Amino acid sequence: MADTLTITDNRTGKQYEIPIQDGTIRATDLRQIKVRADEFGMMTYDPAFMNTAACRSKITYIDGDNGILEYRGYPIEQLAEHSDFLETAYLILFGELPTAQQYERWSREITLHTMLHTNIAKLMEAFRHDAHPMGMFLSTVGALSTFYPDAKDIFSEASRRLQTIRLIAKAPSIAAYAFRHSIGRPYNQPDNELGYAGNFLNLLFRMTELEYQPNPVLERALDVLFILHADHEQNCSTSTMRAIGSSHADPYSAMAGAAAALYGPLHGGANEAVLRMLNEIGSIQNVPAFIKRVQAGEERLMGFGHRVYKSYDPRAKIIKRIADLVFEVTGTNPLLEMALELERIALEDDYFVTRKLYPNVDFYSGLIYQAMGFPVDMFPVLFAIPRTAGWIAQWEEMLTDPDQKIARPRQIYVGYSKRDYVSREKRK
Repeated sequence: MADTLTITDNRTGKQYEIPIQDGTIRATDLRQIKVRADEFGMMTYDPAFMNTAACRSKITYIDGDNGILEYRGYPIEQLAEHSDFLETAYLILFGELPTAQQYERWSREITLHTMLHTNIAKLMEAFRHDAHPMGMFLSTVGALSTFYPDAKDIFSEASRRLQTIRLIAKAPSIAAYAFRHSIGRPYNQPDNELGYAGNFLNLLFRMTELEYQPNPVLERALDVLFILHADHEQNCSTSTMRAIGSSHADPYSAMAGAAAALYGPLHGGANEAVLRMLNEIGSIQNVPAFIKRVQAGEERLMGFGHRVYKSYDPRAKIIKRIADLVFEVTGTNPLLEMALELERIALEDDYFVTRKLYPNVDFYSGLIYQAMGFPVDMFPVLFAIPRTAGWIAQWEEMLTDPDQKIARPRQIYVGYSKRDYVSREKRK
């Protein structure tokens, strides 16, 4: 049987054979379906791209029904257990896990680019003390395009690699600068002897000590969280990165747009919404009443359910284990008791089970970040640091894909038909 789809247009009685490849049809193949020869042809209407594939990708595979997430074929559970963020970033960007020699060179290249230009520091000092760290982050990333004009040579493989190293190296530095600025403390300098996550903690929290030694449990927890957030297929911010990049903008400009998309509370701010919800519930005794309000449609259960996952988010399982280790070091977050009770009820109650509302990656990550000393407005920035690797990998894949052109969705026009201009004095 041929891999085709037969469509009968009941308006005309005509039949059309549309090729099927990888379980999809090309939307432009529908253009041949017309009532009149001078028509544009059939289009699909798909708000929020709920059922439209905009690219072919080899980077991340998600099976939402079965709770599977893989980077380049490697299960997220194995990477979280055995890998570190820099190795996972290399895998996402270049397609294979690095050899020992490749990893040593890669980590050294990243380490040597963590420093920020002094003018970048001055730029960040110009923000108000109460500026949101994510606003500072995306503005500074965009400004890097003016510091590195060579980034506009996007079809040079060497240039793309250099910008990749710069962005992955400097994202934690920018984030830490934003954090220190918001609390009125001087900026710390990178420590080349520390690993990626350890150096980030040094940039954030070092005070007067000559040598900062990060807690190994917290350093590993942050590294695992970075692995879990490194890429997640064609989400809102990744689609933005690809759309901006399709105009052949430099990667800093494209990533500033991606970070702006992540700034939204429905994307990068979701774990903050979980903490807000838990604070509003107030105590474990109030959980049953809150659940009843959720079932009545009066409240939203934040941190449960996902556009893609229709079973337990695999990242949430890993994060729950990490949370236990973190709380042994920091002490239990007082909100944890409520979170565990909410999860217990949601996994047993038919209302949530039938709707496939399982905990997602945001449900526990905010509790961990808060226990580690991060204010809630830093949460989307902590998301952006590791997602830098995924954004760049997706951007590069888009650039080198011969099928890709500048992004330009169609629309269905539902406004006025042609009208004649009326002079101002004659308008009613």
